[in-house]
Order: sequence, then C-alpha cells, then structure tokens
Amino acid sequence: MKRFNISLALTAILATISMTSFGQTSSATANVSATIIAPLTITKTVDMNFGNVSVSASTGGTVVLTALGVRTSTGGVSLPITTPGTVTAAAFTVSGSGSLTYSITLPSSATTIANGANSMTVNTFTSLPSGTGLLALGTQTLNVGATLNVSAAQATGTYTSATPFTVTVSYN
Repeated sequence: MKRFNISLALTAILATISMTSFGQTSSATANVSATIIAPLTITKTVDMNFGNVSVSASTGGTVVLTALGVRTSTGGVSLPITTPGTVTAAAFTVSGSGSLTYSITLPSSATTIANGANSMTVNTFTSLPSGTGLLALGTQTLNVGATLNVSAAQATGTYTSATPFTVTVSYN
C-alpha cells in the first residue's frame, strides 16, 4: 500500500511537470503625436485714460472707469460733461490659435500715477471679457478698466504712471 501511494504521488508529480502551460499574452501599439500651436500674445492698443476730473477741496472720492470706457464718480469727485477730456479703457489685442480659451490675470496691487510730487492710486482692475477669454479665429480684444482714487484738494495737472500695469494671459 505504501508503495502504491508513492507510485501515485510520483505519477501525479510527473503529470504536473509534463503538462505544458499555455499562458495567454496580448499586445497593442499606439502612435504618438503633438500639435504645436501659435503662442498666445497680448499687445496694448490703447492706454487707460480717466479724462478730466474735478475734486472738492474738502472731500476726496473715486472715478470708476468700466472696461467699456464708461465713468462714474463718488464722494467729492465730479466729471465735467462738456469737457470730459479723453476717456478710454485700456485695450489689448490677444492673439493665438483658432478658437481656444485663455485666462486673464489683472494687477492685484495698485498702480501709482504722479504729477511731480503729487500722486494718486489706480486699483480694482476689471476686464471685458472677465476671467476667461475666447479667441475668435485667433484674436480677441481685451478691455481693462479700473478705479482712480482722488484725494481732497488733489493738485491740478496731468498724472501718468512711471511704470505701466501688467495684464497677463495664458492658454487654458
């Protein structure tokens, strides 16, 4: 009986060793490609100009210039109707590939404009389009407005920025 069990065990081992295992394998291939698109560019076409502004001697205020170039005032600031001066929101041309979207980053800190030793700040920048733009056939106009902060009895004169503000665009 013991011999029979050993023979049976040896037979089972030999049967297992002699069996050929047919493992299944499979392969697939894939191609690689890349498309180079035109770089996204932004070019200033019009500078921002708040136009003529008047302020009271005792109360300052603000001038809000929308991205559409419309002005409103607060506090002691008034905007001459018959002689508004040149009023323009800043305008940029954004160019790139096809009909892609892009993100818009506006200044987060104030820009100083000065006339000699006198200065004012410009902040709260807004844009149209706002946040994200869509290139139509590879181009779009981007307009930027902001808020001008005027002190009471602000000195007369033309105020300009020594350093321009920066608008950044990047593909989404």
